[in-house]
Amino acid sequence: MTFFRPEAKAAVWRWREAIAGALVTLAGLWLISGPGFLLAVPGYAFLFGGIVLIWLGIQRGRFRGPDGGAGAVQVDEGQVTYFGPLTGGTVALREMESLTLEGAMFPAHWRLAQKGQPPLLIPINAAGADALFDAFATLPGLRTERMLSTLRTNPHQAVVIWQRGPLRPEGALLH
Repeated sequence: MTFFRPEAKAAVWRWREAIAGALVTLAGLWLISGPGFLLAVPGYAFLFGGIVLIWLGIQRGRFRGPDGGAGAVQVDEGQVTYFGPLTGGTVALREMESLTLEGAMFPAHWRLAQKGQPPLLIPINAAGADALFDAFATLPGLRTERMLSTLRTNPHQAVVIWQRGPLRPEGALLH
């Protein structure tokens, strides 16, 4: 027998890092204000760590959406693999050319493009899609806040989130 509704449990699980950060922050405040000076030093460390965990938890919570989409995502050693009912594939993050949010599809899909391969389309609500947040964070020059705000505005067209820049500037001479 469970005491929580599934919706409440899903909401708590979505924001789990932010909730843990709040608890760590409260423990740090208690250590700073309470027992004595000796415990204030780790209290400040708890306070700082809790604030960082809250910030990261809010970003991850904004990225996560409802589950129940088609297929499953796996991120392993720099490779994103999608196992879908109709399509699937693998993209190496180091060789990825662009990341696009396809808002015209229902539900919205991430389009991961790699040179020499067809683009990999992953529904934003696929099982394991929350692991994509950490995978996308490794892309050089990705603006996380822009990605999260675009995801929440639910665009009705394709929006390029990230694109690999040229390896050298256009005006640079080799010799």
